Amino acid sequence: MSEKPEKKKKKEAPADAPRTGHRVPPRLRQRYLDDVRGKLAGEFGLENPMQIPRVDKVVLNMGLGEASRNIKILENAVVELAAIAGQQPVVTRAKKSIAAFKLREGMPIGCRVTLRRERMWYFLDRLISVALPRVRDFRGIPNKSFDGRGSYTLGIRDHLIFPEVDQTKTDGSKGMNITIVTTAPNDEQASFLLSELGLPMIRR
Repeated sequence: MSEKPEKKKKKEAPADAPRTGHRVPPRLRQRYLDDVRGKLAGEFGLENPMQIPRVDKVVLNMGLGEASRNIKILENAVVELAAIAGQQPVVTRAKKSIAAFKLREGMPIGCRVTLRRERMWYFLDRLISVALPRVRDFRGIPNKSFDGRGSYTLGIRDHLIFPEVDQTKTDGSKGMNITIVTTAPNDEQASFLLSELGLPMIRR
């Protein structure tokens, strides 16, 4: 009686392999580990590695006042934000009613997505290397948009600077806010961190 052929075991992915479908490790994260982290420690005298600031998450938010009157605009925005972020957004809704704007509590008013780990690093890399240089007459981003607790918010007037958006299918340009949340205890360390990662900060 012939023996049954052994089943081939599936190769298991390494524990530290990216879980986003990307094959190449985030180069911006590697830059932080190899270069930026050491500069931060030296600049601010941080002896404890746990004190060294890092990027914690990135939040992308699209506010769409027209969404309460035209649901198609919101549907398109969700698709486009998903293409930009590489992750499905959630719909944001009004927390209270505002009669002057004909807005009722619970109405859809936009969409938002929060990126962490690999997706966060890939997005930041594309923002710095591809999207921002496509802004017309771009000279840098202001260095005064910090919140005092190490987070930075950047306003984008036209989401079409992201090449992931199909300009033949979009219903027009949309604005969005990008909030980069860091573990820095103050704006000085956060500004140093983001500048070393490549965000072109300008002082005003």
